[in-house]
Amino acid sequence: MKRIWPIGLIVGVATVTAGYLVSRPEPIMVKLHSLEKGTVEATVSNTRAGTIRACQRSRLSMPAGGTVTQLNVKAGDRVKRGEVLLQLRDNEYQAALEQAEARQRMAVQKRAEICFGAEQDQRELTRLKSLYDKRLTSEESLERIRTTAQMSSLACKAAQAQIEESRAAVKLAQASLNQMQLKAPFDGIVAEVNGELGEYVTPSPPGVPTPPAIDLIDDQCLYVRAPIDEVDTARIRVGMPARVTLDAYRGQTLEAIVTRVSPYVQDYEKQARTVDVEANIVNVPPDITLLVGYSADLEIILASHAGVVQVPSDLIVDSTKVYRYDPDTSTLHKVEFQPGLSNWVFTESLSGLAVGERIVSELDQEGLEDGISVRIAP
Repeated sequence: MKRIWPIGLIVGVATVTAGYLVSRPEPIMVKLHSLEKGTVEATVSNTRAGTIRACQRSRLSMPAGGTVTQLNVKAGDRVKRGEVLLQLRDNEYQAALEQAEARQRMAVQKRAEICFGAEQDQRELTRLKSLYDKRLTSEESLERIRTTAQMSSLACKAAQAQIEESRAAVKLAQASLNQMQLKAPFDGIVAEVNGELGEYVTPSPPGVPTPPAIDLIDDQCLYVRAPIDEVDTARIRVGMPARVTLDAYRGQTLEAIVTRVSPYVQDYEKQARTVDVEANIVNVPPDITLLVGYSADLEIILASHAGVVQVPSDLIVDSTKVYRYDPDTSTLHKVEFQPGLSNWVFTESLSGLAVGERIVSELDQEGLEDGISVRIAP
């Protein structure tokens, strides 16, 4: 019996051990991500596509109707401020200006004649005063010449007023003549021309939208306007850095600065309430040609922390936990950390995780739980 008891004990332990080994779950294969230090930013982005806009854009129309006699530009031309873009027939206005200038010259001559006579009357009045003082002329003669001098002086002033009137008539005629020319209000590029030589153009009636005669764009000053959800705009301030991405140049990011936050909320039917935010693009690379109307996405950087532990945001469970790998036991442990700044890509770890630690990189894998044994996939 003393010999049989140890043998039975050994057999029992072996049986229990074998049963445990058979029933123990097989370690699952997992992929791991090694934590590193980097920069984590808090950002907000537009809810719908933004648009590249020009700081200055004028849809120019003629203030008066007429027949086009000169069309000096075509779409794509660069023009300088004050350059004549379009000219209408102006024969009548030119003649009216010449007539007004002739009347002005006549008024000047008339004034010279009247005022010369007024000066003579004034000298005669002075002479008669001297004679009257010496009792060499009558008071009646003195009063008569005084009246004549006063009337001629008033006539001289009236002649001066007629000159001012004629000058105003010249300015009016010149203004009417200028309406026959369409000039560039700023340096820019012609985007569109609506008109042909010999065609009759008319000014736009009030309240009736019509195509512009010439669409002029200042393409040297561009900015982005994008709608941001009203919930996010309370944290946005003018001067914040931003990034712009364009559908036309995928993979490239442009730096920008927030220049304006709209003071009111856009309330469109069947759309989320948004606020328009504008940002100026800085340092555009020479290989990128920005066009007005490009669709653009605006990402505004609210805050940025450099040199912090980066946790991929899509590997976080329950907002504050990750599956960390223990190399000593080849097991996973669901550990909690203190998050800081966060975005769609990375979340900052303030405490609880360290650089070099490895966490599970595929959360959709079956069998993940605290304490489970794992094998590391290549």
